[in-house]
Amino acid sequence: MGFILDGLDTEDYDRQYGDRELLGRIVGYFRPYKREMLLVAAMITLDSAAGTGGPVIISRGIDMLSTNSTTRAFLLLSGGVMLLGIAAWLFNFTRQYFSAKVVGNVVLQLREDVFAATIQHDMSFYDEHPSGKIVSRVTSDTQDFSDVVSLTMNLLSMLLLVVILSIWLFSINVYLTLLLIGMTPVAVAIALSFRKIAREVTQRARRVTAKINAQIQESVSGIVVAKSFRQEQAIYNTFNENNKQGYQVGLRRGLTLVSIFPVMNLASGLGTALLVYAGGLATRPDSFFGSLSGGVTAGDWYLYMQTVGFFWWPMMNIASFWSQFQDGLSAAERVFALIDLEPKVQQTASEPVGRLNGRIQFQNINFSYTDKETVLPDFSLDIAAGETLALVGHTGAGKSSIAKLITRFYEFQGGQLLIDGRDVRTLDLGQYRQQIGLVPQEPFLFSGTVRENIRYGRPTANDDEVLAAANHISNGEWLASLPDGLDTDVGERGSSLSMGQRQLVALARVILKDPAIFILDEATASVDPFTETQIQEGLEAIMAERTAVVIAHRLSTVKNADRIVVMKDGRIIEEGTHDSLMSQSGHYAELYNTYFRHQSLSYIESFGEKP
Repeated sequence: MGFILDGLDTEDYDRQYGDRELLGRIVGYFRPYKREMLLVAAMITLDSAAGTGGPVIISRGIDMLSTNSTTRAFLLLSGGVMLLGIAAWLFNFTRQYFSAKVVGNVVLQLREDVFAATIQHDMSFYDEHPSGKIVSRVTSDTQDFSDVVSLTMNLLSMLLLVVILSIWLFSINVYLTLLLIGMTPVAVAIALSFRKIAREVTQRARRVTAKINAQIQESVSGIVVAKSFRQEQAIYNTFNENNKQGYQVGLRRGLTLVSIFPVMNLASGLGTALLVYAGGLATRPDSFFGSLSGGVTAGDWYLYMQTVGFFWWPMMNIASFWSQFQDGLSAAERVFALIDLEPKVQQTASEPVGRLNGRIQFQNINFSYTDKETVLPDFSLDIAAGETLALVGHTGAGKSSIAKLITRFYEFQGGQLLIDGRDVRTLDLGQYRQQIGLVPQEPFLFSGTVRENIRYGRPTANDDEVLAAANHISNGEWLASLPDGLDTDVGERGSSLSMGQRQLVALARVILKDPAIFILDEATASVDPFTETQIQEGLEAIMAERTAVVIAHRLSTVKNADRIVVMKDGRIIEEGTHDSLMSQSGHYAELYNTYFRHQSLSYIESFGEKP
């Protein structure tokens, strides 16, 4: 049991919904399709009526043929049964067509809602939750939500069928029907006993599916690393363990759900046997049931037992509905939990932004990614509009955290962040981010062409504007290294381009965006010197008359900054220009000798001097 449940804990944003609350949310998605649902209900009614008409005709035919066995009577009986079958098929087809249409529309809307909610979450959400599990909720769980619809439609159909059959059974024999109805609570009680365990096993089945999806996505994304370290077998072994776990959980789920009907079939079989005995006695006028019910004909007895056979099937479906319904409710619960999760980044207002000057003020900011460690304790920094500020420090000093707070990817826990003197939490987040240009260390490119990826910065830009943005970098010379220029396909995640080329595309994308605040997060750390030179030319174009925050491990970027801020453990320990900081022989000088000195021209030329 421990193996089966290993790694299947709920996510921290999961929540328990009551059945009534879930049903209310589900009904809300069907409310726009009232007409289609009424038509489906009408078709279900007619289909049920046509389905129950066959035994009625056959019963009357048995009694009729006992006195009139002509060919014409046989033809009338056969024709009536055939017409009812055709009518039932037409009603059922119409019902299925509109049901499928409604289900498709509802799943479409639900998937749009959950994806819209997903992309609104801040970066901390994606740090804490594997993308494969999120994808599973957006795709698999929303699709499985359609089971709720199908079961609901079937429930409506079964209810109508039971009502029609009950009326007909009462018309045949009241006492036998009362005996039949008296046994139905037993079937209902048996089915409801499966409800709790059904919800539990279906939830676990969805969690293990999400776990497998997450592992597959991670394995495919990191396949280059896996192959370079010859870890294909290790990846397969992990997948195989997860897959076996999925088998065990799926087996428990399947056995739970399918065991409902055998148990109920046993109960219904015992009930039918009792009715056969009582019905047989009712055909004898001298028996207790015969005298009680006034006696029934052989045709009526046949009709009654045929109808009882029809009666038990919908009654068992109705009784087992709530247990089977848990599968769809489990999917709905997981989807609604993702939709209802509040982003940690909360704006207190949505004021228009306008064109920013670019002044950034950190006032006594307290920030941490988790409750365990504070990254920026009581941090204050004033960045002037149009200033180029370089942040330097060892790994973990808090440099990237500053960039993430400026972009509002994360929420700070205390203090104020002012943009042009306005609280960043009061600005319209979409308009604000439109004026932020970020070039990360590892740029992400979407599948498509270089042109399409540059245009991502401003989708309304025409081809001339895209070309102009590309030409801002090294006068466009870098495009000559691409086989088809701007129309070069970048491949998945930019795999067809080198790291340097990807960085140039990302830089051109930001240039096209024309941001007021520019953030360069160690963007030249992983490129060759020639590409760095091209990037530096592009940086000069984009930094002109803009506020720029540069996190760099390259000397050229640091030395050209208006001000250098040296950080350690989330605090500013030194600041000034390159020359002033070097003259202090402090922490910056130490960093320079560690990271930057070997990049200087004097250091390189020293190797060429003869002893």
